[in-house]
Amino acid sequence: MARILFVMRGAAAAGLAVDAYVHLDLAHRYSPIASSILSEGALFRIEAAAAIFAALLVVFWRHRAGDAFAWLTAAAGLAAILFYRYIDPGSLGPLPDMYEPIWFTSKVWALIGQAIAITALTALIVGQRGSHSGRRLGPAAGDSPGQA
Repeated sequence: MARILFVMRGAAAAGLAVDAYVHLDLAHRYSPIASSILSEGALFRIEAAAAIFAALLVVFWRHRAGDAFAWLTAAAGLAAILFYRYIDPGSLGPLPDMYEPIWFTSKVWALIGQAIAITALTALIVGQRGSHSGRRLGPAAGDSPGQA
């Protein structure tokens, strides 16, 4: 069981690392575009920082809250990729118009990393819930060894 948890945490961290790398690598290409309060480059750096922080939580903290933060980070990134690939909403409040109706290698790698992280983290979160619910640590008060 410990080996499976190790592999799942490694997969989640690797997926988040790929997500962070891609967003940091692309951020400078989108920085000059500042049609709103936040540029796409700034948003890419924020996504990268969140993914790095999430990967560190998954590896070093190993807590349900950290796993949930990491899942939300990966899911938000994946949702943004798919949303802005297929829908052109224009500028949304302080967000710039990020519609980009094409697939390119870096975008696909970010999507793959996020999908791997979501899959691994979903298994970790569901497994944590299942391992804690209904588990008895010992006999209930008043139970004799023969009554369980």
